Amino acid sequence: MINQETKDLIEKIKSDMQFEMSEKRFKHSISVMEMCLKLAKCHNLDENEAALAGLTHDIAKEIPDEIAYKMLDEEGLQLDEIEKKTHSLIHQKVGAIVVKNKYGLSENIQKAIMYHTCTSPDMNDLGKVLFLADKIADGREGDYPLIEEYRETAKRNLDEAIIMILDNNIKYLIDKEKTIHPNAVLTRNKLIEDRSNWFFVAQTFVAQTFVAQTSGLRKVCGRSA
Repeated sequence: MINQETKDLIEKIKSDMQFEMSEKRFKHSISVMEMCLKLAKCHNLDENEAALAGLTHDIAKEIPDEIAYKMLDEEGLQLDEIEKKTHSLIHQKVGAIVVKNKYGLSENIQKAIMYHTCTSPDMNDLGKVLFLADKIADGREGDYPLIEEYRETAKRNLDEAIIMILDNNIKYLIDKEKTIHPNAVLTRNKLIEDRSNWFFVAQTFVAQTFVAQTSGLRKVCGRSA
């Protein structure tokens, strides 16, 4: 449930954004906010943070480079080599600066915005929701042929949906002989490892439960191992 304070802030930000970005970018931001809310509800996450992260994720997308670089310098944030060569990645870190300084949004939201394109092994659930919402929001159907599959998977399991998208994105970049940001590989590997660890824990629990139940049954029947 979104509280009144957040609703008021959303209206303020929307009013600002309509003058600061293109209509296409504004509509995309609204769509991502709506998808963030849907995923937050599915996974019992804070809807206030989800809505604000979704709305503001591209807030720096159309800021001129000279201003963006100045903001990064003032905040002491560095771009890695791939970010320097790929214009579309700069807005992540600049966006985090904008939402902090202009609207006082939480560190949680700042980090989600900072990671929403390249991802990060350190992403929390809000970051995962934002990354996914940016890819599966209404209007992205032409960009992702498997978008319906992504959407259905995201409702059930955030990690599995991210793995699917990263796998396909990495394959695409390899086919096009383009660079791959290391974070995409690191994030994918971590999620795969987490999934393997979860399966191991689940299997161990099942085995221990079976042994305990079998032992109890033997005692009831007057038998011992």
